[in-house]
Amino acid sequence: MTGRSLSCSPEGIQKAKRALIRYSLTQQALAEDLEVTRQPIGKFFTGKPVDRNLFVQICDRLNLEWEEIVAEPTSEPEVNQDNTIDIDAVVQGVREKIKPLIQERCGTMRVLDMTKPIGLNDIYTSVNILEKITGRQRLAIDELLQQYKSQDFDRFGLNKIPEKRVPGLEAVEKYSKLMILGKPGAGKTTFLKYLAIQCIGGEFQAEGVPIFVTLKNFAEAANKPGLLQYITEETINPISSIRDVLTYGKALVLLDGLDEVREEDSNRILKEIREFSERFPKNQFVMTCRIAAREYTFEKFTEVEVADFDDNQISNFANNWFKDKAVKPEIFIKRLEENNRIKQLAASPLLLTLLCLAFEESGDFPANRSELYKEGLDALLKKWDAKRGIQRDQIYKKLSVQRKEDLLSKIALTTFEGSEYFFKQKVAEQYITEYIRNLPGANTDEEALQLDSEQVLRSIEHHHGLVVARAKRIYSFSHLTFHEYLTAREFVVMRQSSEEAQQNLVSHITEKRWREVFLLAVGMSPSADRLLLLMKDKIDFIVADDPRLQQFLLCVREKSLLVKFYYKPAAVRAFYLDLDLSLDLDLDLSRPLFLSLSRSLDLDLDLDLDSLSLDLDLDLDLDLDLDLDLDLDLSLSRSFSLSRSLDLSRSLSRSLSRSLDLDLDPELKNLLQKLRDQLPNRQDWQESEKWWLANGKAWCKELREIIIKYRNIGHDWQFTDKEKELLQQYYDANQLLVDCLNSDCYVSRKVRQQIEDTLLLPIAKIKQRQQQS
Repeated sequence: MTGRSLSCSPEGIQKAKRALIRYSLTQQALAEDLEVTRQPIGKFFTGKPVDRNLFVQICDRLNLEWEEIVAEPTSEPEVNQDNTIDIDAVVQGVREKIKPLIQERCGTMRVLDMTKPIGLNDIYTSVNILEKITGRQRLAIDELLQQYKSQDFDRFGLNKIPEKRVPGLEAVEKYSKLMILGKPGAGKTTFLKYLAIQCIGGEFQAEGVPIFVTLKNFAEAANKPGLLQYITEETINPISSIRDVLTYGKALVLLDGLDEVREEDSNRILKEIREFSERFPKNQFVMTCRIAAREYTFEKFTEVEVADFDDNQISNFANNWFKDKAVKPEIFIKRLEENNRIKQLAASPLLLTLLCLAFEESGDFPANRSELYKEGLDALLKKWDAKRGIQRDQIYKKLSVQRKEDLLSKIALTTFEGSEYFFKQKVAEQYITEYIRNLPGANTDEEALQLDSEQVLRSIEHHHGLVVARAKRIYSFSHLTFHEYLTAREFVVMRQSSEEAQQNLVSHITEKRWREVFLLAVGMSPSADRLLLLMKDKIDFIVADDPRLQQFLLCVREKSLLVKFYYKPAAVRAFYLDLDLSLDLDLDLSRPLFLSLSRSLDLDLDLDLDSLSLDLDLDLDLDLDLDLDLDLDLSLSRSFSLSRSLDLSRSLSRSLSRSLDLDLDPELKNLLQKLRDQLPNRQDWQESEKWWLANGKAWCKELREIIIKYRNIGHDWQFTDKEKELLQQYYDANQLLVDCLNSDCYVSRKVRQQIEDTLLLPIAKIKQRQQQS
């Protein structure tokens, strides 16, 4: 409709003349006000066509609604014989005219570092809606903690929302006026585009006309048109047709991005939307806005929230993304399942897109996860708005994006140290106040600082979504991953890895919830040497004061020295440590330290392990025997079933047979053969049960003595509960240290070698090595 002329209706001319009188204007004065000649003003007041833009300017100057005084176009809508409009024909005509426009504007998406647009239908994943806004729940922190049980944090982070989810299309069908709220990158715009494409394609509300309005563009349009005028111009349709569609309630009005409207335009746009929705109430309205971005409430609109992606949505998105690509979706999903912290980020569609882009590049996630998290943080702090040309009003002028990151790091460490996954709004505002009061030129007035801190918190929530409301006046970081990353950043970047900061971090070495913070701190350190050495010293100190545990480590070392083939000593020590602990202690050894150490200490594991197979496989077989021995010993102290005794007979017989197939010491082989020959007939259930009851304990004792004598394993250490606790801490901490070495951190060869040489050694041997060097 650009360049189209408009003319004034007879009634409109009379209204315009009355307005001239009301404002004490003449046609000449009006022309001078608008900086045009007298001629087009004369045409306006005689009902002749004038330039559209000038027509609107004249109406604005006279405070008239241009739609109310414009003459109807010569082409009339189709009418029936009884003079009523054939609205179905009008709708069909408008749909056909706007279809290419909707397909062009809504049919593709392109975010972050995508090199080209992608078809919306090729990537779209169904959206779910929460009918209760998360941040408006009236819950206390302990009630939230009951929802997010501590043992679930590793698995779910903070993304496990217990509220019922409703499919997005169902919510749109249910509510005629819908305000969809969501965090940055939650998929709000994509959902609105999907509604437009489905509608114009006849798949959803096929009898309606989709009208998609980007509110930012509307707010910044030249001459500040009204919403009806803007829609008419954007859809390239006669105003009468659009008005008829709206009057008869045949439009699906999609208003996207209320939060993206500049503050200076806000009141005008809010007024336009309110009046438009009241003027055409029969239509379906769907509007999107970031959570916490606006305090204004549209009385007739129902507010809902976009839910984070669940496992099925993540899987569907990945399958769509990697379809027909070299990297297969199954590999991506498998690696995601293996990395819980990365998976937590995938609950955000924006961050899931980032993960897909990163994975597609190399077929895996970066070994140094801190780099990936940094990219995710940058996406929310900077890239997401910048890529779409959106400039947010800076609430606190002295708080740049960099300083926001610094502020978030301080809040992260303070709350993480206090185990505060959730914190009250007032507490967060206090942290912000303490930070901004130290900025150059900061206001020293306490009341002003308090007001500033409230605004800063809201802006961090709705601009970046890194801190979010979990209930009324209760906040948390959006993802546990970011909470941990920013905590590590405070140690490394803000405190510049000072000795005090690193000692503070290392003091948490035995606390499992700090595990990710250590991995991230090591990964983002320019040199991790000092931190890794401090970790090593702290780990050795865990068992340093217990003589029996030192003796145990000495025995592990001595056994490892008996291995005749070349292999890294620390990896062999780890193997025997795993072996002894699995036999004698009820410890959590779900991830054997030996395997982690092997990856870290010897890249040629597959080649070297063959040369070790005879010696190590023998111990593994005897490990199985002894494990069954202890299991049986325990069973014999209670009553056990006939089937249990038969199972034990079969298992022990098979295990001993495997051991006898190895190249054993002849004397050991002879003793094991005799033990196997003593086992009862496995086919006779009753006889087997009697034999085990009569001879089982003595048989098990003899097996244990043979293993101790010939293999030096299976000692019954009878550790106390306190010693078991220390051993578990020691084991887990060493596992963490090895994982840090396995990560893509920068550590000098000298320090790596020093850690490898002294890993799992008793204190006396460590000191001896230090003296020798």
